[in-house]
Order: sequence, then structure tokens, then C-alpha cells
Amino acid sequence: MSEGTWEKLSQVAVKGAEHDSRERHPHPECLEGTRVALLGYIYGLLDKKDKNQIIWLHGTAGVGKSAVAFTVAQRMKGLKVTEQTLIETRLAGTFFFSRKHTKRRTTGYFFATLAYQLASNFPSVRTHVNNAILENPALLDPDKSVRDQMEGLFLRPLRKLQGRLRECGNPPLAFIVDALDECTSLDQPTFESLDEDKSKSELVELISLLAQALHDPDIPVTHILVTSRAERHIRKVMQNEDVRPLVGEIPVNISGKGIATTISLDGADVDEDIYRFLDDSFRKLQFCHSTFPQPTKIQLERLASRAGRRFIVATTMMKFIDDRHNDPRDRLELMLKLTSQLLPGTEVYKLYDLILSTCADPTLAYMHLSILAVLADPLPISQISELLGPGQGRDVEKVLVQLRSVIDLPTDSSLPVNIYHSSIRDYVSQRSNCCLRQVRHTTSPHSLIALSSLNLMVREIPESTALLDALSELMKHSQVVQPQDPKQLKHSLSFMVQPPEPMQKA
Repeated sequence: MSEGTWEKLSQVAVKGAEHDSRERHPHPECLEGTRVALLGYIYGLLDKKDKNQIIWLHGTAGVGKSAVAFTVAQRMKGLKVTEQTLIETRLAGTFFFSRKHTKRRTTGYFFATLAYQLASNFPSVRTHVNNAILENPALLDPDKSVRDQMEGLFLRPLRKLQGRLRECGNPPLAFIVDALDECTSLDQPTFESLDEDKSKSELVELISLLAQALHDPDIPVTHILVTSRAERHIRKVMQNEDVRPLVGEIPVNISGKGIATTISLDGADVDEDIYRFLDDSFRKLQFCHSTFPQPTKIQLERLASRAGRRFIVATTMMKFIDDRHNDPRDRLELMLKLTSQLLPGTEVYKLYDLILSTCADPTLAYMHLSILAVLADPLPISQISELLGPGQGRDVEKVLVQLRSVIDLPTDSSLPVNIYHSSIRDYVSQRSNCCLRQVRHTTSPHSLIALSSLNLMVREIPESTALLDALSELMKHSQVVQPQDPKQLKHSLSFMVQPPEPMQKA
């Protein structure tokens, strides 16, 4: 493969979408000894050589889909296609979607990223990937037809790989695609502005194209593990006539020795797994804080029960207790007190309510958390503060420190702040999800960001410019605002063309 073409592909491929990328650190994974039945069942499916499969693992937010996807990817990466090979493994490629990262929330970079990984893992197909790009350089354009990308960057190299794998005994290949429901359209910045129909059609097309590729008789045995929430449009396409024969769905009921068992992400065995996770986490905490007392069995059982079979709840509990800012003994007592208000199986939103209630100013904390969740791309603290201005942006770091259990706050202030889990975005998407009375009348984060952005723009506009003249024309139309229209609309129009007082010349 020519260096120029390979370099171009390398630049287009989204490294952060790979399962073990630095961007995804710390990587959620299954603790040893947990998810035994589920992982064993998935590994069994991935070892099948009789037909290609789409293994669809679905569940609600926070039940551990990404941890399972990462754990499976690591296992496949550790399995060589033959003992003699140095680099060729059964993990052909991974793509972990994420709505909070621009290039990881669209299908535009999907097949280029998988092609880069496939060619890195199997050098024998690099020439074929190279030829496809030389024949049609537009394949690397994220706006290019996804079907053309699939055929040129995915199906074509897979066909050429069949002979190589036949020499190795036909070990099945595995692709891992996580958080399919996080895939949105390329030009959609935040969840409130999403064109849902466009997003759904893009996602439906991707699933259909993957199924089309797996129906091809000239590719080696290939399995694709897909994780997502069980959203209606995803379920619908999985049941399409052309897709359904390929799909192995989890949860699934299996029978053995006359006993029916359900393999799922939130089965009865998860209570024990969460107990094990909490016990292991507290032991690690005790190793770092020698005076920290190990919780009693009853306390662990209560915390595990309150997690409601959701690993995100258990993980958030531990991040709250060990936030590196407070005494973990005090935080444990506070968490035990807070969780006494949680019923087993309570939605994670209730836990987020309780965490916000511990902040010095819950309303300000909710506002900052909302802003983090709706930003098109994550920003460092300094830029968040600058964006919000001297009023709303005051004490940003002081507020965010209190939210360490639900956000990733880097020690390096130049790095962006991220929410830990997509359930946070769901939580702040509607104020009714938060039961704290203080936040019921808070301003929409989108409105805050829009007004703050306009403020920054206006500061940079000279007093007499064509842009300012054009904006001034809006004032002539402000009288068309009807009484039933949002009260702030007319004020916003005025704000756009009437800069703050300090900007006026004396």
C-alpha cells in the first residue's frame, strides 16, 4: 500500500472509536468473575463457523453494554488466527459510537475506521484497500455514500481475506460495534436539535448494509457484535426480512438439563456481580486509604440492592465515595444515608438527584451539568468559563469539583471535561427528569449557550460593519413577535444588535 494512501486513510480513521483508545480511557470492562454466563454465551457464538452473524446485545442505559463490548474485544484481540502469525488476530475491527464526539456519532467515518484496523491487522489486504481508494478517493469523504464506502472499504478487503483465513483453518473474524443508538447525523450538534428521522434512517441504513455484507458468499466467516438500547427503530430493522436470519439476540432464553435460563444484561445473577464489583472496589479503596474501614456484608448487600442491577449506579456510588476530594469514610456514610431513600431498582435519575442535593448550590450544579451534556464537543474548564461569561461562568471549577462522581474532571485543566455516561445526557434532556424543586425553572442550557455565544460574537464586532448593519435589520422585524411567542425572543433580537454598554464609544 502506498504511503500516501495509507497516510490519508490513517488521518480519516477515527482512532478514538477503537475499543482501547486513549480517548475512551478509563475503559469500562467486566471484573474477572462477573458476567460469566453472558460472556461465555457470546464467546460461543463468536466461535461458530457455520454462518455469519449479527449478535445484538441490547439493554437499558447503565446495565454495562460497553463494558461487555470492551471485554469481548480484548478477548478477540488476544486470539491469533494461527499460532505462527505475529499480528493477525480474530479482532478485525471495533467502532465505539459516542454522541459527545463529533466523528464518533456519525456513520461517515465508520467504514474507513474499520478498513484501517482491518488492514493494520491483516497486511495482506492493504493493497486491496489501497486500490479501492486510488480508484475512488472520495471513499474517504465522510459525505460519500455509505453504501459505496461499505463496498469499497469493507466488503472488498474481506473478500480478499477469505483465502488467507482458509489457510489458517477458517477462524471466524469478529467486529465489535458499541452504542449503536449513539449514532446521529453528521451535521447534528446536540440532542435537542436532532432531526430524528434523519438519524434513524442513517442508522437503519448502516445495519442494513452490514447485513448485506454478511450475506455475501465470498467473505470469510464473520460475526459482528452490536450493542445498543432496544429502541423501536433498531428493533424494527433487526426484524427486517433480510436482516433477521443473521441476528442472534441477547437477552435470550436457553435450556440446559431441563432448566430454562435467561442470558441477559440484567438477570438475577447481576445482583451477585454488582456485590462482587462493590466488594472489589472497596478493597482497592482500602489499599489506597489504610484507615478506611471495609463495609460490612449487610452494607454491601444494601448498596448492591439499591443499584437495581445497573452497573452505572454502582459505579457512580463508588465515584461519589472516592472522589479524591473528600474523606471516603464520610462519603460512604453519606452514600449509605442517601441510598436509604432509594428503592431497589429505582431509576438512576434518582441517584443523580441525590448527588445534586449534596452540592452547595444544586441549581448551579444542575446548570453546569446540563451545559456539559449538550455541548457539541467537550471543552476544558477555562473555555467553559469564558463561554458562559463573568456571570454564569463564575466558579465553574468549584462547582464541577462537586460533580466528580458523574463527570470526568481531568487534573490537566487544558483537557476537556466529559460526562461519564450517556444517562446523564438523558437526565438533563428534560427538566422533569430531575425531582429537585430548585431546578424546575432553570434556563435551558441551549438558551444559555446561545446567548453566551452571541455575547462573545458581539464583543468582536466593530461598531460599524456590514454584519452589524445586517443584524440591525432584525430590529425592524421585532414588532412581528406575537404575545404568545417566547418572552425572551424579542429581548434576544434586541441583544443581538444592542451591545452591552461597555462596548459603546464615549
